[in-house]
Amino acid sequence: MKYKDYYEALGIGHDATLDDIKKAYRKLAHQYHPDISTDREGEAKFKVIAEAYKTLKDPEKRKAYDQLGRHPEGQDFEPPPAWERQFGGSDFSFNDIDLADLFASFSTHRQRTGRQGAARPIPGQDYEVTAQISLAEAYRGTLIDLSFSVPEPDAQGRMHSVQQTFKARIPRGVTDGQKLRLAGKGGRGIHGGRNGDLYLHLVFRPHALYRVKGHDLYLDLPLAPWEAVLGATIDIPTLGGAVRLKIPAGTSSGRQLRVAHRGLPKQVGDPGDLFVLVQLVVPAVLNSQEQALFRQLAAGSTFDPRQHFAQELAT
Repeated sequence: MKYKDYYEALGIGHDATLDDIKKAYRKLAHQYHPDISTDREGEAKFKVIAEAYKTLKDPEKRKAYDQLGRHPEGQDFEPPPAWERQFGGSDFSFNDIDLADLFASFSTHRQRTGRQGAARPIPGQDYEVTAQISLAEAYRGTLIDLSFSVPEPDAQGRMHSVQQTFKARIPRGVTDGQKLRLAGKGGRGIHGGRNGDLYLHLVFRPHALYRVKGHDLYLDLPLAPWEAVLGATIDIPTLGGAVRLKIPAGTSSGRQLRVAHRGLPKQVGDPGDLFVLVQLVVPAVLNSQEQALFRQLAAGSTFDPRQHFAQELAT
């Protein structure tokens, strides 16, 4: 088993309070969350930060972690015999398990060893797994493959890592950040105890066109100057197919237009909306005829977009 310095991972001292631990976690989780971080190792760092927080925020787990002693980061080690007697039990095996698995299974094992041999059913551990899906998959629903490892007891109660692989159905109407409960898909129960649950944390992959807020979608719409001035009818892409949107004459950049019920579906009620944000785009290169037309417009137009500057400029 390789040592991980959870205090160093959170950037805190060994005398840190629970508030210090929570503040450090919130700051680092925001910095390295896979949806935000541009760091190539951000996802791996986020995983270690989450492991550290889950262990150190629990007083009993923190006490057990502290009693493992201090070792160089990544060094192979085994808990001292006194630690096994207090926290593991004589039949606890540390083969094929890492530090995160050890503390994920810690509560279940403490329950089992505290029974003094009674055959009382012990429920399995609950687990949480992050799954990324596309907007198209969220729109229509999908079936995803899940594969992850969990610590489980064998017939003699020794903990070891077990690979879980199965398919999970994602229904229409889910939102970014939503958690789905998959009953009985967590850790295996002991002595007839019910299996734990798996909580699936859904994260939408970034889309090239749309931004998501709840069930609503936001789309930037580039318009040429003449389309904004004269009005136009534009084909707009949506997750359910193209729709025609009428652009009123005199539309300014930054205006927001609503296309009802063209966002993400809901499990109950009408779908969300698609909000189109107008962005005025000017041509970077003009031919001689286009330049002449724009000069003619400039010479003949009385429109002054900076009229409100006049009073300040006069002082």
